[in-house]
Amino acid sequence: MNPILASLVYACGIAGLFYLDRDKSVRTSKALWLPVVYLLVLGSRAVSVWLGIQPPSGTDTQLEGSPIDGAFYQILLVGAICVLVYRGQRVITFLKRFPIPILLYFTFCLVSIIWSDYPGPALKKWIKSVTDVVMILVVLTDEQPVAALRRFFSRLGFILLPVSLLFIKYYPALGRHYGEWDGAVVNTGVTQDKNLLGVITFVLLLGAVWRVLALLGGDEATSDRRRHLLAQGTLLAMGIWLLILANSASSLVCFLLGAGVMLATRLRFVRRHPAAVHALVLSLVVTVGLVMLLGGGASAAQALGRNTTLTGRTDIWAALIPMAANPLVGAGFESFWLNPVVRQRLWQLFPGLPLNEAHNGYIEMYLNLGWVGVVLIVLLLTGAYRRAVKAFHREPVLGGLLLAYVLTAIIYNITEAAFRFMGITWIFLLLSVVEASVRVGASETLEAPSVHSRELPARNKQAMEPRRTNYGWRGLR
Repeated sequence: MNPILASLVYACGIAGLFYLDRDKSVRTSKALWLPVVYLLVLGSRAVSVWLGIQPPSGTDTQLEGSPIDGAFYQILLVGAICVLVYRGQRVITFLKRFPIPILLYFTFCLVSIIWSDYPGPALKKWIKSVTDVVMILVVLTDEQPVAALRRFFSRLGFILLPVSLLFIKYYPALGRHYGEWDGAVVNTGVTQDKNLLGVITFVLLLGAVWRVLALLGGDEATSDRRRHLLAQGTLLAMGIWLLILANSASSLVCFLLGAGVMLATRLRFVRRHPAAVHALVLSLVVTVGLVMLLGGGASAAQALGRNTTLTGRTDIWAALIPMAANPLVGAGFESFWLNPVVRQRLWQLFPGLPLNEAHNGYIEMYLNLGWVGVVLIVLLLTGAYRRAVKAFHREPVLGGLLLAYVLTAIIYNITEAAFRFMGITWIFLLLSVVEASVRVGASETLEAPSVHSRELPARNKQAMEPRRTNYGWRGLR
């Protein structure tokens, strides 16, 4: 098929998906497009790359960045802050339940700039990291937060996944690249890296699984369930095919893990017995631990189509750990890779491989923030898991999704550095922690039982909103 004709067909298909998934009974804020646009860029390519603007020769992009990209993110940040200020008391009520581990982590990141060798660039990066939280708040402080979350997933999925398939098949110059590890042709879709394509695909696929399970189980109130099922089922099928094309073992494992968790949490036994969730998670952790401790890591890697060094990652880890500037507090927030001497040394150790991350989130945290940062991220993950489990017991459908994101973030960071600002996995981990914390806090303060995952019809919900919304706010519109 001619690429131009294919583009028209795909455009019609995307419009059809939006049409099928429409719901006139739900009115979310137009401000929801701010985080959607933010994730569309983070999940594909920088604005400067889309525009074809290259930095001047000799520019150190790690230190200086791109003025165009910086201006773009600043505009989105200012717009999102204006939205939150406009929402006023609703946001204040929300912030009262904001998880403390996230505040501690971001505070330490800010303080660590003091001992960074590059305080200026590090401060800019920290400000950008706050954008992640602000965008999450725009989604979750919507008048109908669950509906906003659904539309957030759908808008991202309906655009990124079909366009990636279009690029791979009909625009190979845009959708395919040569791999850094072995020089083989890899599929990248709208991204510039197969791992990024894999992670944005598996994250959105988990959202599609959540929608499909809710629709099949009758937990999502809608006037035409078959129409929504067709849209989400198509998205799910496209995503699975794209995940196979991406050939990212880490993303594939995380999708299977997350989908398995959501399916398991649909079982009556798991819902009725609180300890069953912990047993499920513990079994997964023990399985992974035994594989590694009993020497099964090589077999597992080979089963996933990788070599016994996890495609060279173990060699990188062995070289990076001794290079930590300060084992206790690290080099400073996002400062380790700003050092040109470090990068030059690594390029000498690994010729032809321009490293800019440790390919392990925990080691990356150690290099930038030391053992203090590792402890803080462990506390954040522990609190995230605990809150997600509590949210699951109160609202099983949504809680299963939040739990899946927390567990996949823990696993994904074993082979990729995903505890980084403006990262897809990191953003959805923060979203899960904040959403779970607020829902648990709201449920604990309500005198009457909260509205769970099975939503009320639009007319009943409207009558109920002046007394109580999903978060327990009174009189907030």
